[in-house]
Amino acid sequence: MLLTPCGNRRETVCPPCSQVYKRDARQLVRAGLAGGKGVPETVAEHPCVFATFTAPSFGPVHARRLRGKTVLPCHPRRDAKTRRCPHGRDISCPVRHGEHDPRLGRALCADCYDYAAAVLFNAHAGKLWRRFTTYLPRRLARLAGLTQQQLRSLVRVRYVKVAEYQARGVVHFHAVIRLDATGDGYQPPPAAFTTGLLCDAIRAAAAAVGVPVDTRANPAWPALTLRFGAQVDTKPIRHGDDLPGTGRKLSVQAVGNYIAKYATKALDAPGLPDRPLRSARDIADLRCHPHYKRMITTAWDLGGGTYIPARLRGTAWEVSGGRLVPGRSRLCKWAHMLGHGGHFLTKSRRYSTTFGRLRRDRQDHRKAQRHPGGERDPWGRPLDDAVVLILENWTYAGPGYTTPAAELALASAARAREHNQADEAA
Repeated sequence: MLLTPCGNRRETVCPPCSQVYKRDARQLVRAGLAGGKGVPETVAEHPCVFATFTAPSFGPVHARRLRGKTVLPCHPRRDAKTRRCPHGRDISCPVRHGEHDPRLGRALCADCYDYAAAVLFNAHAGKLWRRFTTYLPRRLARLAGLTQQQLRSLVRVRYVKVAEYQARGVVHFHAVIRLDATGDGYQPPPAAFTTGLLCDAIRAAAAAVGVPVDTRANPAWPALTLRFGAQVDTKPIRHGDDLPGTGRKLSVQAVGNYIAKYATKALDAPGLPDRPLRSARDIADLRCHPHYKRMITTAWDLGGGTYIPARLRGTAWEVSGGRLVPGRSRLCKWAHMLGHGGHFLTKSRRYSTTFGRLRRDRQDHRKAQRHPGGERDPWGRPLDDAVVLILENWTYAGPGYTTPAAELALASAARAREHNQADEAA
């Protein structure tokens, strides 16, 4: 029996593999902020901003509102007329919710909440981000008083972003956005391109970008234009010591830990499925909150109600009613993720190193530890990447520990995680 890592990034599915993914994500982000892993340390002098892009409101939900350190009431309503929605429900909430209150993110009135728009925002969030990366250089050129061609000859925008689920089940983005000089040498941009200029360009581009929903793909989809929410937070990233960031500026360590944390987390709600759903019966058997179950049902219905398995899905087309309709099976495939099927961590090509390079470096380091004189086959011959040595045909036995020492292995893994978390906290 040979134990191999599954490679799943989600902490709720596989804690050991998610810890490896989290450390790699932290190194990837830190390399683009402070240097290392093939990136020069002079990159720390470049203008760099940590930005948060939220989704718009789709209806009133339970929220934890803060004013400084004071927790405010959720939805206080004094006027009796404004306390009732058009469906006759009381949408006021005077409760000061705690940080782990299970009611956070749940709709105050399910009929007032626009579930179709929320699911479509999740499905089109990746396209919305791509358009933002197109609009950002344009706004930067306008604020700097340059043409786009002049800007491209001077500056390039580099970024890394991670997607996080809010409590209401809608994704929003955290991104590190940096300015470099044109070229492949990680040179600093001209002095005219400051951090303040970059913050203004980010806010202007986020307010201007929008993605119209293509109703030709599916007549059941509502005609609307998806945009980011009005709350676009931009904070400069300071350099120097590794102390946690305070106030308006954040430290490199704080940003790296923050992005790595959400790179391994999905929506933390009990009863949500970890695997794609195969039929409507799977949705009926779910034991999650009705708010999330309705989002899953909406994604399933907007996707056409038919999921095509990978072995039968040769193209992106789905047969429905004797005609071909494009893209209808994608929402069904990602219904368990509330419609969002994009990668949770993406970056520009020249931001820093890659996950593949980090994995290869780790493999080479382990090989050098175990085989100081070079790896050899059972006959003592040098073994390199050009040699294919077949020892046995392996078959998949199943996930998890299948040996009699499963309890001992799980206890050892739990102690190792506690030790790693203590080191990270320190």
